[in-house]
Amino acid sequence: MYSISEIMTINPITLGPKATLEEAGALMKDKRIRHIPILGDKGELLGLVTHRDLLAAASGGRQGYWTSDVMRKDVRTVDKRADLRAAALTMQKFKIGSLVVMDGKVLAGIITDSDYVGLAANLLEQLNEAESEEWEADDLDYTD
Repeated sequence: MYSISEIMTINPITLGPKATLEEAGALMKDKRIRHIPILGDKGELLGLVTHRDLLAAASGGRQGYWTSDVMRKDVRTVDKRADLRAAALTMQKFKIGSLVVMDGKVLAGIITDSDYVGLAANLLEQLNEAESEEWEADDLDYTD
């Protein structure tokens, strides 16, 4: 079975609290990501900025602000050894698109809804292959 550490993004792109919202937006666009952990000077997790946060800030006329002004401080985290299913259920329960993955107090990665979609696609492909092999075996004529 898959574990969080097998499907998470390791070494996620991060920013500091004094990065501008414009920098965060450009980084999201360039790297095609929607979640950026915000780290302090000692690498500690301070918060998370999401694409949705940037859209809300832009619609509220908050250009020129820092990531620390809009970041979510109540970030849901998960230990890198946690159960993959439990992490998915947490994301579903709280209607969030990501969990920051921690190894103790150190950022280990990030797991997003896109990672789960990739996993589902992989599992469906495996299921289709197994069903196809089973169907082919059933079609064999075993009579002499």
